[in-house]
Amino acid sequence: MTTPTDTPPPQRILVVDDDHDIVRFVAMNLGMEGYEVSVAHDGEEALEMIAAAKPDLVVLDLMMPKLDGVEVTRRLRADPMTSALPVIMLTAKGLTVDKVVGLTSGADDYIVKPFDNSELVARIQSTLRRNQEFREVSPLTGLPGNVRIQREISDRLRSGVDFAVCHVDIDGFKAVNDAYGFARGDEFIATLARKLHRAVVTAGLPPVFLGHVGGDDFVVVCAPDQVRVIAERSVSEFEAEAEALYDPDDRARGYLQVKSRRSNELTDIGLVTVSIGVALSAQREYHDPREVIAVANEMKAVAKNQPGSFVAYDRRRTKN
Repeated sequence: MTTPTDTPPPQRILVVDDDHDIVRFVAMNLGMEGYEVSVAHDGEEALEMIAAAKPDLVVLDLMMPKLDGVEVTRRLRADPMTSALPVIMLTAKGLTVDKVVGLTSGADDYIVKPFDNSELVARIQSTLRRNQEFREVSPLTGLPGNVRIQREISDRLRSGVDFAVCHVDIDGFKAVNDAYGFARGDEFIATLARKLHRAVVTAGLPPVFLGHVGGDDFVVVCAPDQVRVIAERSVSEFEAEAEALYDPDDRARGYLQVKSRRSNELTDIGLVTVSIGVALSAQREYHDPREVIAVANEMKAVAKNQPGSFVAYDRRRTKN
């Protein structure tokens, strides 16, 4: 079995300081650690560079001409495109007030000059890791997202142990959003997340991974013999609880009436069900996690063509 060989690009760090000696020192040492480093010597130049090509992290001096580090950080936090950009503040003073000013302006961490290079590298690594973990978690469900999902499947591919990838999706979800709005739709998504999590926990060993792709799509990575019990429990409990999320009249009628966007006529849409597409590593020679996800997604489309909740397995075999 071959394994993914793509090497991720180096993480990009912007170093901003009006002291040219410090900039050269930091840039040289971070370059030796494998980072791609760019430099700016004042706050205005830094903002221009960030607008042109957003880095993964900014090392920013507190005291600078034109725009100081506090103002640069405030502007970054005020812009939706850069509000989550990690910032480590440099200060030439060890006074508590400077640390407080830096952190309250939105900096993720601070380091006092003069500093040891190993300390700076450690703080950069820690800040990048925290930021990565934050970006990988869905704010609605608290579940890991696409990056973590692909890494989990990559790990399973490397292990050589047979596994299953299940792509889980709510049928009729668009009608819920159209009829009730996104806030109610989020309740359906959160309910499915809870039921999947409960089913995953009770599935026992080996450990099962649960991720949230986005919207009403989830991914479960588990042993092949765990698929049935996870699917049966999560689907039955979700359907039972989801009924209570409908308005009483719609629940009693057993369907939603939603206006068609094309004809403006009412269309009857049944209550939500769940479609699950399953890709099995034992069936095919997979080389990349995206290939596994694509097959699971393909089988999810097959499941959607069946009435009610349905689990569709990929039975096609390419392995000898």
